[in-house]
Amino acid sequence: MQGSNNAVNGWVNGFLGVLIFSGSLPATRVAVMDFDPLFLTVARASIAGMLALMLIGLMKGARPHKSHLLALGLVSSGVVIGFPLLTALALRHMTSAQSIIFLGLLPLATALFGVLRANEKPRPLFWIFSLAGSLLVAGYALSQGIDVSSVGGLYMLAAVLVCGLGYAEGARLTRTLGGWQTISWALILALPLMLTLTFVTRPVSFSHISTSAWCALGYVALFSMLIGFIFWYRGLAQGGIASVGQLQLLQPFLGLAISATLLGEPVSFTMLAVTLAILLCVAGSRRFAR
Repeated sequence: MQGSNNAVNGWVNGFLGVLIFSGSLPATRVAVMDFDPLFLTVARASIAGMLALMLIGLMKGARPHKSHLLALGLVSSGVVIGFPLLTALALRHMTSAQSIIFLGLLPLATALFGVLRANEKPRPLFWIFSLAGSLLVAGYALSQGIDVSSVGGLYMLAAVLVCGLGYAEGARLTRTLGGWQTISWALILALPLMLTLTFVTRPVSFSHISTSAWCALGYVALFSMLIGFIFWYRGLAQGGIASVGQLQLLQPFLGLAISATLLGEPVSFTMLAVTLAILLCVAGSRRFAR
């Protein structure tokens, strides 16, 4: 009975984490209209890092072991610095709806880094699904026109890779360090550098910053960088990394819905069809990863 309850709680927490993450790209799209991408990256990490420091103090979180530092560094580089910066740069060249389609590759990237780190040997069908998904993404990007999508697409592909590495390392750490502790210490590890860069890259004046941009910064700092990971890693710990990790497949659909509803961005039938096809490929590759 207890195991069943943990599984249900894992799916609930995992879904809440994915739902929170689904608003990240639309919010970033709003924020980069007024904020420089580099400032946005370091400011959101600084805010989340200070909150994480308070959380560790209030909850009396244990300090990580020296053996955890390398993995924490990879988590910090991937999900605290790399993914936010690369997506912010990408969203200067494409809409959030166009960028969200690349998130269909995120479960695959996570699985690939999990395979490399765990030295697993996937079945041949895994690579077939992986190649099919990659070709679908490349084909869609080319169909949008080189001038519009090439730069943003490259940024998004790089963002997916570094985030996949950060997720894989975070999942490994969760088994020993705990979910909320993992993201908190990753944020704290990057905090000195992030605070310094926030001061250096701050705008000369904040008078031109709109209310919507400030709200977007608050969302990506509080929810995307901290609260979302607390639910996400708790879900992975309760329900299992492999099973709850499948919920990432919902993120592109949820993100497209948010972009269409809140930002009024067009979502074409082709975009939906390609997203669905990519999700099917990712699901197949995860199915045959072991």
